[in-house]
Amino acid sequence: MKTALTDLVGVRHPIVQSGMGWVAGPRLVSATANAGALGVLASATMTVDQLRAAVREVKSRTTAPFGVNLRADAGDARDRVRVIVDEGVRVASFALAPSRELIAELKDAGVVVVPSIGARRHAEKVAAWGADAVIVQGGEGGGHTGEVATTVLLPQVVDAVDIPVIAAGGFYDGRGLVAALAYGAAGVAMGTRFLLTSDSTVPDAVKARYLAASVKDVTVTTRVDGLPHRMLRTELVAGLEKSGRGAALTRAVRHAAAFRKISGMGWRQMARDGLAMRHGKNLTWSQVLLAANTPMMLKSAMVDGRPEAGVMASGQVAGLIDDLPSCKELIDRVMEEATKTLHRLGADSAGPENTRPRAGISPSGD
Repeated sequence: MKTALTDLVGVRHPIVQSGMGWVAGPRLVSATANAGALGVLASATMTVDQLRAAVREVKSRTTAPFGVNLRADAGDARDRVRVIVDEGVRVASFALAPSRELIAELKDAGVVVVPSIGARRHAEKVAAWGADAVIVQGGEGGGHTGEVATTVLLPQVVDAVDIPVIAAGGFYDGRGLVAALAYGAAGVAMGTRFLLTSDSTVPDAVKARYLAASVKDVTVTTRVDGLPHRMLRTELVAGLEKSGRGAALTRAVRHAAAFRKISGMGWRQMARDGLAMRHGKNLTWSQVLLAANTPMMLKSAMVDGRPEAGVMASGQVAGLIDDLPSCKELIDRVMEEATKTLHRLGADSAGPENTRPRAGISPSGD
């Protein structure tokens, strides 16, 4: 299926695997890339040297294009950009809007720049600065999220910018892909659906918690790091909701020390990153400190396999997922469902004599 996204990044299918911290490592990214979609390596929980090693591991597993996700406000963002450029990575994606200068630096090196945004005005800003495409995440998405549903946010952004728009938040199958295309998107990004594959390195006990969840078992809380965060509802999350401010800050200091040890960052660099997080945002110092909770509490579940001691970021679609296919099986299934849906819509609208899909998109790319 040929769209503006497949043309831009050189993949066969208009599907992006989101860059999820502790989850989107070399195995998942390369499996996604080999299946014809765009895999995105999550770098925020890696040191710069670990990022370079991870990029090289992906390159050893696939010759297909892939991307790297990074934080634009990190103190070592330019060092990470240098890894992307030096290693010939096709796509740089950002969880926060990168600066005009950073976008220009990447584009000058031939890297496709794709920020993630949660509001129309943010999309307009990065488009004016030269971003090649945007990922638009609605409130259904996992991790840090907003209040506006994808079905409301997506058409706003599609109408506001003239670059490819990738829809995220609430997608897991071929019907969703067709719906996003109908809104004017060039493809979809999926996080929870790729987390729940056999190629994901998330421990089996944690995957089982996701598979057992219903839609009502996914909630939004601000008690992990002070910002709205969508995750599975667990006893730990319920405890966080009841805990006082003092206990939360004590836990954050402990997690900050642990993250400093893992990341190799000094206290001074962590303080600089905290200041960068505050810039342009109404964050209190307490919220900046609480930010250390996120990577460590995610690690407890996603790496250590201790769901009782960590949090499990999750999109609402977790309540609709009941299997663990490989990335290839998943992508093939999504594309088959999308093709059948397009044919059915074409037949329904044109009568039984005409079964060609509409919307200017054909499964063959013609």
